[in-house]
Amino acid sequence: MGFRDFLKNLPEVKPPVEKKISFNTKLKWTLIILISYFVLSNISIFGISEGSLSRFEYLAILLGTSFGSIISLGIGPIVMASIILQLLVGAQILNIDTTTVEGKKFFQAIQKLLVFAFVIFEATVYVLMGGIQANPGFTGLVIFQLILGGLLIVFMDEVVQKWGFGSGVSLFIAAGIGWRLFAQLFQFIDPSGTFQPTGKILALISSVIQGDGSGVAQAIFPIIVTALLFLIVTFAQSLRVEVPLAFDRIRGHTIKWPLNFFYVGVIPVILVSALAANIQLFASLLQKGLGSGTFLGTFNSQGIPVAGLAFWVHSTPILTELITGSFRWVYALQAFFHIVFYVAFSIIFAIFWTSTSGMDAASQARNIVKSGMSMPGFRKDERVLESILKRYIGPLTVMGGAAIGLLASVANLFGALVGGTAILLAIMIIYQLYQDIAQQHAVDMNPALRGFFGK
Repeated sequence: MGFRDFLKNLPEVKPPVEKKISFNTKLKWTLIILISYFVLSNISIFGISEGSLSRFEYLAILLGTSFGSIISLGIGPIVMASIILQLLVGAQILNIDTTTVEGKKFFQAIQKLLVFAFVIFEATVYVLMGGIQANPGFTGLVIFQLILGGLLIVFMDEVVQKWGFGSGVSLFIAAGIGWRLFAQLFQFIDPSGTFQPTGKILALISSVIQGDGSGVAQAIFPIIVTALLFLIVTFAQSLRVEVPLAFDRIRGHTIKWPLNFFYVGVIPVILVSALAANIQLFASLLQKGLGSGTFLGTFNSQGIPVAGLAFWVHSTPILTELITGSFRWVYALQAFFHIVFYVAFSIIFAIFWTSTSGMDAASQARNIVKSGMSMPGFRKDERVLESILKRYIGPLTVMGGAAIGLLASVANLFGALVGGTAILLAIMIIYQLYQDIAQQHAVDMNPALRGFFGK
């Protein structure tokens, strides 16, 4: 059996027979997977003591996980496999033609195999390097549980892609962020189990009552930044370029095909955020395993990077530091590198994602021609249509990638709730999910829900 035959026999979720799945079916499977995700995130790994990964809870937000649970790996293996494969294909180290059906299937199979490899690799590294501390004699069992949880996430993601709304990766991120956002706003019990107004809303009320100006500022600024980010992203989502198309068989009938400003959506910032999270995660594991920091990063006892690459891609909340009088000028330099890192890699990943996911001008032109449409005033030729679309898709890919990277990094620095990147991801994921449902299921959804979606 050859390598391609092996790839074709990898385990997978059976796709639906129907070309279009009903709204109720998608809703059912999405809810099943969402509930399963929350259940798994509350199942602790058997045979571990409190691991050092619990110090890096902010990384868990971006990895769509809960450290110490059976799904501690989260979406890390999926995202890392996607990043590496896109880099290999983009640099033409792997020659895979993703413009053909066979090439896309081969790309997806290679990606799944790479995801399986990363599940095993990350599970082993987490335990052997002390990130998750296994009790004596339980090392193998803990690794097995992590691998099992990682594989469950992989197949749950596939179920959502084929049977639900959007993708599992986006769903897990949004679910984790939503839960943490609610907790940060309204939490009233501290880790010791005593009453303490730690949520921003409760802390704001408490500070106003006590006349604590600094407390009011620390509570209200994150809420304001989060609200502003929501408004900016919602406005930017409405920006688009509309390309006129005409049906070949129905003369005089034209439609406008929208190209959104955020052309590739939320994917670039997911990949950049996961890359930054993994840099910090592996740097912390190396420090724990070696007993000292490396060029990847050095961390203090609270798990905050203080040197190395992890420090420069990390974001220190500037407003909080100014309010508390803890600001240092090195934070301004760190903020500059943080913004550059996010903007540059968002552009890179946006370009790679466009070329590998069938969103490039050539693929879009081919799809338009096959659907029996053309651009009014131009000859019906795929190459002509491709050259016209390149004028829009290329700049939108770069500008949209840069804008979303800038928004995420600046919101991180201004201290948005649950982190700027996280809240940006949640807003865009929910907005895109709303749009997809409204466009694809305006007819077959429940009448009450149809009113909610404005249909």
